[in-house]
Amino acid sequence: MSIQISLDINGVEEFKTAMNKFDSGMQRQVHEQLTKWATDVKESAKQRVPVKTGQLQSSIYSKISEWIAEVGAQTTYAMAVEFGTRYMRARPFLYPAVREALPRLEAIICESLESAKREAGL
Repeated sequence: MSIQISLDINGVEEFKTAMNKFDSGMQRQVHEQLTKWATDVKESAKQRVPVKTGQLQSSIYSKISEWIAEVGAQTTYAMAVEFGTRYMRARPFLYPAVREALPRLEAIICESLESAKREAGL
């Protein structure tokens, strides 16, 4: 079992459509920005996670596929650490990292949509 943070952001479908209208150079540029964003979130989560053996910290990952950024942790107990249990208080590390980086993600998406509109002549 693993835990991942997914965001349901208004405008995702519009963003995907806009990305498909970009030329390959522009798509690559936006993809690089999203990859950097996800990597930064991963590194922030790694700094926030409580470390006992380092297994949870080393299981934190980020990936981009089809314009979707995914950040998560792959240990069986990641969810227990993030959300707590009835015996252990929550020690969130993924959610705070994502929350802190959301303004930058919003800027990337808005910039990309505006560029797509300009390219399409809208």
